Amino acid sequence: MKEPILYRVLKGPLSVCFKAIYKPTVSGKENISENGRIILAGNHTNFFDCVLVAGATKRCVHYLAKDELVKGPLGFIFKHLGIIPVNRRAKDPAARLAANRTLLEEKVIGIFPEGTINRTDDIIMPFKFGAVKMAQETDTKIVPFAITGKYKPFKKSVKITFFKPIEVGESLEQANEKLMKIISDKITEERK
Repeated sequence: MKEPILYRVLKGPLSVCFKAIYKPTVSGKENISENGRIILAGNHTNFFDCVLVAGATKRCVHYLAKDELVKGPLGFIFKHLGIIPVNRRAKDPAARLAANRTLLEEKVIGIFPEGTINRTDDIIMPFKFGAVKMAQETDTKIVPFAITGKYKPFKKSVKITFFKPIEVGESLEQANEKLMKIISDKITEERK
């Protein structure tokens, strides 16, 4: 199955503009495999995080995102960017099944397990179990990432670090804690 045409059309120019303005530092992108299914999971600091993550790989990233995006005035655009809408007001097994189908087609899922942008003073908010559950159900590895710094135009102030892929075993709780620890340790280290 081909990737969404709108994603393919917009990704190049958007990435070039984004990199020119925000000058992000990217490390560990060799941990994102060039083919096969993978889940990219990390902290959520800003609306621009989606562009930052997608710009670090040549692959199409299918994000799980709030369903309000496909219902609003820009819904047509978001529908054709390959996002998987999630109803955050209730458990949404349909979204997880759609994400699992995408993974079984050997594609990339992007997810922010905090569920929303972190506007608290906490390093990260508690992770929901969607990422580890999908990984377990589809036998997919998770590539954790940590976003640090702020989006400041024309300054090298935002960084993203991708870590080695992790496997999810039988315990979702242990896997979720491990994922959170990898990310929170990096954010803490960068803040020192």
